Amino acid sequence: MASSTTEIVHDFSPLMRVYKDGRVERLTGNDVVPASVDPITGVQSKDIKIASEIGIGARLYLTKTADPHHKLPLLVYFHGGGFIIESAFSPLYHNYLNSLAAEANIVVVSVNYRLAPEHHLPAAYDDSWVAVKWVASHSGGDGQEPWLKDHVDFQRVFFSGDSAGGNIAHNMGMRVGSEKLDGISLVGLVLAHAFFWGEKPIGNETNSPKKSYVENLWRFVNPSTVGSDDPLFNPAANPKLSSLGCNRVLVCVAEKDLLKDRGWYYKEVLVKSGWKGKVEVMEAKGEEHVFHLFNPTCENAVAKLKKLASFFNQDKA
Repeated sequence: MASSTTEIVHDFSPLMRVYKDGRVERLTGNDVVPASVDPITGVQSKDIKIASEIGIGARLYLTKTADPHHKLPLLVYFHGGGFIIESAFSPLYHNYLNSLAAEANIVVVSVNYRLAPEHHLPAAYDDSWVAVKWVASHSGGDGQEPWLKDHVDFQRVFFSGDSAGGNIAHNMGMRVGSEKLDGISLVGLVLAHAFFWGEKPIGNETNSPKKSYVENLWRFVNPSTVGSDDPLFNPAANPKLSSLGCNRVLVCVAEKDLLKDRGWYYKEVLVKSGWKGKVEVMEAKGEEHVFHLFNPTCENAVAKLKKLASFFNQDKA
């Protein structure tokens, strides 16, 4: 009989395993890189604490051409990893956001939220909202962070994230719509391969061998959930979807990603909800989930980067 130190009670390979004795083994996403001046783009980054008593922080990015006389759009970014792995200090996200900040000429706040199972949902949502409010606290020239006070146009704020981070970005957009944030205008969302689901399978979900994996992962990170039709997980189940607090949404999907159909469905239900904004979908042909992080120089990743840069720099609708 296996001992409690080797018996696996939750197996979410290739991301994580949890053992009977409570030990958590993260199989990937553990690497971190220091903040720096990127030698390729010249983008500066630095780490800040937002609520150190509970471990909320962020990595900030500022382009080398930033000028206090020319305010820039702000992107608040939420990393992916199924709510259980990765961080704002991961090389995947550090390299990606250096490139995005340089391409789009924006300021970026990459949020580091607490992970499950040490901190089950809604911890990641609560932490992200604390970070969003911290950002907003700088809008009137207050706050302690000079990169935000000196360089950000708080009337051009965007939220984005990939996978679980795309889920967070949507839910933060919903909170802006219901609770408001004084001093900032949330112009748009970019949801990349967002981690959405539902009780009733759609498209390629029906016969996917990964269906139970997705559903079990959601229940693992959010034990108090009502299930796959939880409005946090299935935006179509939210009767208040029309109150999404921005006026533009870009949904990015990948042809070979299990979550692709949920991205297209998100557009459909958002339009039908009565929301007054504009939503569009960009599909990357032949690509897998979060391909742009793992293969950032491929043709589709470069096209996605340019599309995002354009999205962030459109005139405010």
